Amino acid sequence: MDTSTYILTLRLDVESQAFFNEQRQRYFPPAINYLDAHLTLFHKLPNEDYVVKGLLEVIQKPFQLEVIKPINIGNGVAYALSSPTLNNLHQHLSNTFRADLIPQDRQGYRPHITIQNKVNPLLARELLAKIQATFSPFMVTAVGLDLWYYLGGPWEHARSFPFEQQ
Repeated sequence: MDTSTYILTLRLDVESQAFFNEQRQRYFPPAINYLDAHLTLFHKLPNEDYVVKGLLEVIQKPFQLEVIKPINIGNGVAYALSSPTLNNLHQHLSNTFRADLIPQDRQGYRPHITIQNKVNPLLARELLAKIQATFSPFMVTAVGLDLWYYLGGPWEHARSFPFEQQ
């Protein structure tokens, strides 16, 4: 098991997580669906004590995000999310881990949750149209952060960082 690097995700409230998991189970190709639905903050951080220390120092209350629209990601579909608080948190963490960020994590941040990927673009466009037909924006709640080990497909949970309930 390679535990040399972490993936950092945003933890959602239980009800919202269940919704996105159900969508992913329904639409993601089963042969490559190793994961629950997730909102990635950083794709690769080193497995070093200072990363955990930096995350332990995050002072954040749970906050709302708006699921603004379903989007086409080429070979799949995702839900785009928007939150000034998330943008501020991501910027803070980007500054904290600046020296460690890979090019993918240095690009502009566009928060999303993928529910379908690695399918024919025609199938992706069909699913997007189906979801758009009944979609209305809705709110979800961020309740913490999760660190994961990447295992070449599946992930293994390493540690949670719940937001302060105040």
